[in-house]
Amino acid sequence: MTLSVTVPVDAMQRPPAEVRYADELARLRAADDAPTPPGWALSLRAARAFVVGDDALGVTRKFVGDPSLIDRALVSLATSRGLLLVGEPGTAKSLLSELLAAAVSGESTLTIQGGAATTEDQIKYSWNYALLVSEGPSERSLVPAPLLRGMAEGRTVRFEEITRCPLEVQDCLLSPLSDRVLAVPELPGGAGMVFAKDGFNIIATANTRDRGVNDMSSALKRRFNFETVFPIADFDTELALVEAEAGALLRRSGVTVPPRRDVLEVLVTAFRELRTGRTARGDEMDRLSGVMSTAEAVAVAHAIGLRGWFLRGAAGTAGDLASCLAGTAAKDNPEDLAKLRRYLEQHTGWRSGEQWRELRDARRELPGG
Repeated sequence: MTLSVTVPVDAMQRPPAEVRYADELARLRAADDAPTPPGWALSLRAARAFVVGDDALGVTRKFVGDPSLIDRALVSLATSRGLLLVGEPGTAKSLLSELLAAAVSGESTLTIQGGAATTEDQIKYSWNYALLVSEGPSERSLVPAPLLRGMAEGRTVRFEEITRCPLEVQDCLLSPLSDRVLAVPELPGGAGMVFAKDGFNIIATANTRDRGVNDMSSALKRRFNFETVFPIADFDTELALVEAEAGALLRRSGVTVPPRRDVLEVLVTAFRELRTGRTARGDEMDRLSGVMSTAEAVAVAHAIGLRGWFLRGAAGTAGDLASCLAGTAAKDNPEDLAKLRRYLEQHTGWRSGEQWRELRDARRELPGG
């Protein structure tokens, strides 16, 4: 937190949503005349517009998905239950979590990253041990973590990959979610109880592929409303999103030529077919076990553009796609690389166009080819 304040915005690789869209949030606040839940920075209507866009106010659409999901998510955050966004990897759960937190609280950086090594100290609070030894437990020696800060300040706390945490760590959220209180037993008197201010709530995310790793207890599940974030169903919508996001990343990386749309069409088609195990004409094929999400497609499109620009001084081609796909396909299972090679050999020959031909020819560049 302290370091980020000293870094100029234009030097940040990825500023938080409240910084990237500060002008839009300011316009929404100025025009917001709808009823606002206690502790919220915006009304539900204005928060919804921040996520799905408002042409009249010049607010861009930031999340591609069902607008009714945004409505349900915002209503959940206005209740006494937390919000849990679940879905396949790469479906923009974290992005949606960030956007919702920025709209509701004006801040999206109170974030807990779940993992096997996550401890309660990283979630609730820890201590300045030099002060603790010299003065004993006190508010001065207390180091608040995101949960304590969110409760004390009335802000939204984001908990990424909650099911990656051990069960006993997850369950430290039970009392804050149900009773809206966090006990600090080391502190005497009233300082030992932190009561949540209006505006506090928790947005958690979980990947469906992680089910069974550290599944949530039934007690904790009851304290969340679950919302599923689905992959983008429409081809044109996914293509437009990949083009916009990859273009922004390339500009940030110093690439002055935009990604070629015909290359992105091949990329998005290949990703959708490898993800579903079915070609556009209905042929069954091997489905990859790795994640072939829209987010991965954006990352590959970025890599294609970098490869073309910095190696040849031109836009990336479908020939670059074969090389860039290898690192995506072989993450989880070595057999996926063989499946990718079979796809390029058996399921692209019937397609016409220069970029499909380049992709077929470039299959020899795959590792082990």
